Amino acid sequence: MNDALNKTISKTAQRVVLVTGPSGAGRSTSIKVLEDVGYEAIDNLPLSLLPRLLAGSPIDRPLALGLDVRNRDFSTTALLETIDMLSQMDDVKAELLYLDCNLDILARRYSETRRRHPLAPAETPVQGIRREIDLLVPIQARADVLIDTSNLSPHELCAEIEHWYAPDAGQRLAVSVHSFSYKRGIPRGVDMIFDCRFLKNPYWEESLRNLDGRNIEVAKYIATDARFSSFFNKVVDLMEMLLPAYIDEGKAHLSIGFGCTGGQHRSVAVAEKLVNALVEKKWQVSIRHREMERRALLESTQKRGDKA
Repeated sequence: MNDALNKTISKTAQRVVLVTGPSGAGRSTSIKVLEDVGYEAIDNLPLSLLPRLLAGSPIDRPLALGLDVRNRDFSTTALLETIDMLSQMDDVKAELLYLDCNLDILARRYSETRRRHPLAPAETPVQGIRREIDLLVPIQARADVLIDTSNLSPHELCAEIEHWYAPDAGQRLAVSVHSFSYKRGIPRGVDMIFDCRFLKNPYWEESLRNLDGRNIEVAKYIATDARFSSFFNKVVDLMEMLLPAYIDEGKAHLSIGFGCTGGQHRSVAVAEKLVNALVEKKWQVSIRHREMERRALLESTQKRGDKA
């Protein structure tokens, strides 16, 4: 397979997005979205056929290839070898998109669809899910873009895929900024984390407690901390140094996390402020507030239950 791949380097550069992740995490949805935005999409392509595909007639649009444990010759080793070989080819720009999801959500999705897991056809889906997650750990570590779909609706996942891969994105590095609560753990897939728990906490101000870091009064309160300006300016300086360096390295995506105790005030305010600073400097940036999204989802579910 390696020899065949090496023979493909006579063509014009071809963008190839490899899409993988545990079964039920949203790979099929992502492939369909990529097809909608102009990619040549092929799902469940056997890895052994990839060299033949790349060695064939030039393709005038980017490729999106869906890969998972159902592929005929799929293995962790084979996929890692494929990624390594593609990364060494001058006329192939390869990226790995990994769709992640926590075990409980995957189990619920399998329960709702009553599907059998491909790695546990005669056992419970949870057993298959555990095996697959373990199998994919080395592959997840190689992801250029990692999207955790645990709390995303299909519509939100489509928007995420379009954000990173629509042809008019126009920039070689996409930056995502996340806020989170340390109580619920560090988000998976975040490249860089800043702890905001040393800043003044608006939670202890009764008038601010039920607001969040997007509120101007909350942001002003946090900014009165004597350490805030120095901290924030150093973060911006660090980003100005690192982002061009990551582009030079060929990185497609950088994820930055800000954490605080509850994920409502300090981390949200700092994340919002950094996004504004990066947008002013013409960087392509998205933002996610994990705890607020989770709370909104719970409130929506509760309202639907009240109406039922």
